[in-house]
Amino acid sequence: MSAGEPGSVVRRMLLGSQLRRLREARGITREAAGYSIRASESKISRMELGRVSFKTRDVEDLLTLYGVDAEAERESLLSLAREANVAGWWHSYTDVLPSWFPTYVGLEGAAHLIRVYEVQFVHGLLQTEEYARAVVRRGMKGASTADVERRVALRLERQKHLLADDPEGAPEFHIVLDEAALRRPYGDREVMRGQLRHLIEVSERPNVRLQVMPFGLGGHSGESGAFTLLSFPESDLSDVVYVEQLTSALYLDKREDVIQYEQALKELQQDSPGPAESRDILRGILQLT
Repeated sequence: MSAGEPGSVVRRMLLGSQLRRLREARGITREAAGYSIRASESKISRMELGRVSFKTRDVEDLLTLYGVDAEAERESLLSLAREANVAGWWHSYTDVLPSWFPTYVGLEGAAHLIRVYEVQFVHGLLQTEEYARAVVRRGMKGASTADVERRVALRLERQKHLLADDPEGAPEFHIVLDEAALRRPYGDREVMRGQLRHLIEVSERPNVRLQVMPFGLGGHSGESGAFTLLSFPESDLSDVVYVEQLTSALYLDKREDVIQYEQALKELQQDSPGPAESRDILRGILQLT
């Protein structure tokens, strides 16, 4: 991938997983690996999870420790380390983003399947510009107009891959939107009407499956709140669950955690009306807005 694409996050994860396998194959502890590069056990853990950038010297020393002597194999992994440190296109927006969010943007852009449950507002990938601006203003009280506009610009940039004119290379996007997200007003009446029309239009795209979870259903498997499941084309990468909180975010990739969220989303999809019926719900809300 080029410097402007989201591959750096995924490449960090790929390199980290390969370093972990090499370490485990040699029976070396994280503590011992950390000692060899003058780092802590937790630093090795973060490297293996792809959560930090890689210094070439550290990777070289770890490969030596793990007995990787073949020049071709070493160079392949070192090349991956160099590519993993290339800044993504979103790097210029980091001044207006919370510290945990750039990682998500990279993962989102690299995923081939994005599955979402959203309850508070329309998901960022489906927001109109006017609706996004209203959401950002509500969430960033006191922010300058320039900062608000930069956040909106980032949100629109994220949408380009999903809503490209040629959907063949776009990710699959499956979303269950709680009816609360459609009823809660952001912006004025025209902003909400525009957002609802946009959802109806986008839901017709071949790579988008949009379902509405109606109020009438009562309790359901999404009671713990919004979450996102990201799946990647690379077989070496596990699925990641993203759960955003007020001051931080969780990235869960343990298989037992992922399975629970997959089951919750499956139940949400089964309990919600299908895409065609959900479009009828959207049209009904639009008529009343």
